[in-house]
Amino acid sequence: MAPISLRAEEIFHIGPFPVTNSVLLAVIVFVLLVIIGLVLRRRLMLVPGAVQNIVELVIEGALNLMDSVLGDRRTSEKYLPLVLTIFLFVLFSNWLGLLPGVGSIMVNQPEGSVPLLRSPASDLNFTLALALIAVTFANALGIAAIGFKKRASVFFNFKGPIDFFVGILELVSEFAKIISFSFRLFGNVFAGEVLLAIMAFLVPYLAPLPFMFLEIFVGFIQAFIFGMLTLVFVAMATAAHGEGHEAEAPAQ
Repeated sequence: MAPISLRAEEIFHIGPFPVTNSVLLAVIVFVLLVIIGLVLRRRLMLVPGAVQNIVELVIEGALNLMDSVLGDRRTSEKYLPLVLTIFLFVLFSNWLGLLPGVGSIMVNQPEGSVPLLRSPASDLNFTLALALIAVTFANALGIAAIGFKKRASVFFNFKGPIDFFVGILELVSEFAKIISFSFRLFGNVFAGEVLLAIMAFLVPYLAPLPFMFLEIFVGFIQAFIFGMLTLVFVAMATAAHGEGHEAEAPAQ
């Protein structure tokens, strides 16, 4: 049984920068998604074929789901690229990490044999970077939607002691989002990889198959949760904080 490492292993260096096995697979996922996107764009037709119908069905379903959170189709279309890109990137990262050869193809390094590829989400650095991107973009979109002053007033409010304390709590919660984002995805994917490795060692061949299907489902659920939380954070950041809506009095 290959040793299970909590830290991603270095494969090679580009100048002074080390490239780990998790980064290598993340780059492969990125290139694959770009190729799929370019191919689909070239094959867009007025009368859609089977593949285009499936893609349009997925996009329409995503927009309907976003409408239920944002309440407006135009707003949903505006933020769809961010939410759907994060969902697809996490989903493909999780699923490609389950392919045969990932974790079992070894390369020789000075410290010993290490896996050539590793699921990106089983590396805490990857999930932390993705969480930073999601939370940073949510706040940037919030600033673009309601203005820097109004967005900053969520965290720095000097109208009174209670408002100031609530603002500090909001600021702390932004960092808590990053931590919870990172460890939720990392913990689930890494635990799944450890489970599959142990089952494959103890009872090889058919016994790990049910766990493999379970991990396929878990990979989808984790990508869906990550995308939904990004959507919710964007919705919260772009909403006018503390803005009241006065109801009009009925005509007499």
